[in-house]
Amino acid sequence: MIKKKRNRSRPSGSFEDRLQRFAEDSREAARKLPPGRERETLMKKARQTEAVVEVSECLTLRK
Repeated sequence: MIKKKRNRSRPSGSFEDRLQRFAEDSREAARKLPPGRERETLMKKARQTEAVVEVSECLTLRK
């Protein structure tokens, strides 16, 4: 039986950096769309991701 090799590469940047980049990309994509459901969904994802970044930073500072 052949074992699959695990992908052990590390993501670039910290968790907060990657989340922030995702939020920025979502906002940028939303700006390119006309008003509507898809645009609002992307904006909501961006706001939620920014909230997660804030909570994560608060939890990191408490250590």
